[in-house]
Amino acid sequence: MKRNIIIALTFCMSLASMAQTQVTEFNPGIAANGVNYVLPKTVLRMDASAIKVEYMPGEFAKYAERYLHLKGVASEPSTTWKMTTLAVRQEGVPDTAKIFTVKLKDKTVAPMVQLTPSGILVAVNTNADVEEHAIPADRIVRHKMDARQYLTEEILSATSTSKMAELTAQEILDIRESKNAIKRGQVEAMPQDGASLKIVLDELNRQEEALTQLFTGYADTTFTAKTFTVMPAGDISEQVLFRFSTKLGFVDADDLAGDPYYLSVKDRHTVVLPDAKEAAKRKIEGLVYNMPSMANVTISTMQGKVYEQELPFAQFGTIDTLSPTLFNKGATTKLTLYPATGGLMHLEQ
Repeated sequence: MKRNIIIALTFCMSLASMAQTQVTEFNPGIAANGVNYVLPKTVLRMDASAIKVEYMPGEFAKYAERYLHLKGVASEPSTTWKMTTLAVRQEGVPDTAKIFTVKLKDKTVAPMVQLTPSGILVAVNTNADVEEHAIPADRIVRHKMDARQYLTEEILSATSTSKMAELTAQEILDIRESKNAIKRGQVEAMPQDGASLKIVLDELNRQEEALTQLFTGYADTTFTAKTFTVMPAGDISEQVLFRFSTKLGFVDADDLAGDPYYLSVKDRHTVVLPDAKEAAKRKIEGLVYNMPSMANVTISTMQGKVYEQELPFAQFGTIDTLSPTLFNKGATTKLTLYPATGGLMHLEQ
């Protein structure tokens, strides 16, 4: 959590008893004595996480059943992907059609205005915590162990792979027998204390696991994440967001090698929009904020829905203004807005 840029503007001038903070529409190219702020459009961010498992067979894979009675051990390398999570969040991006100026006039005191780095208004006369999201970097967990360091001279001097596998399997069985003997206290030189016992057993476990990998192989795991961004301008009906393959992982939306994930957005029209005549008469007489409309958001696959939620969108709604008197000299009005929608979060007088 990081604080966004805070712009504090305070003027110590003689104040008229009815002075008000004035808000106007932004006029490009005209220097205004004030602070410009912008209201947001709402974008959807879909954070998808997946795991890639890369399997490498062991050198003695084909002898796993014969010498260690391990069935179903694969003898060919393979790569498999699995989707783990799919989370949906919203963020605001500047709407260049909604830029306004909090003007500083003589005999007025401007409020403290908190803006995001992109200029979106999030608070007036108070501080708002704006959460920042970072996409985690890919992380690889490797499981291969160095089994060669545990091979005896007899194993290394064997004249065939089959013989090496047989001797390695016998070494694994000997290690298991040694562990059992230690646990039962049936060895002559028993470790003197619990810590020493743990060290001995841990080393024997490492040896057994490393040598067993020569038969069973090993699998490296990669944790990866992708973020897909959509800014709806209207209703969306089953737009292919991305495709996912159990063999290739995330692929492009037009790559038929993967199964599609569909995005649908349906405006619920929870806000009454002004008609053209009403909009033309509208005057900016106070702090402007968004009134977002709710929309139904679903993500689905061929098997059905994997996400469904009603979320607010700034671009589906309209704007409104707060009374200028809320920010008169001497007023203690505190205001916070949702960064993703520009809608009212909290208003305190």
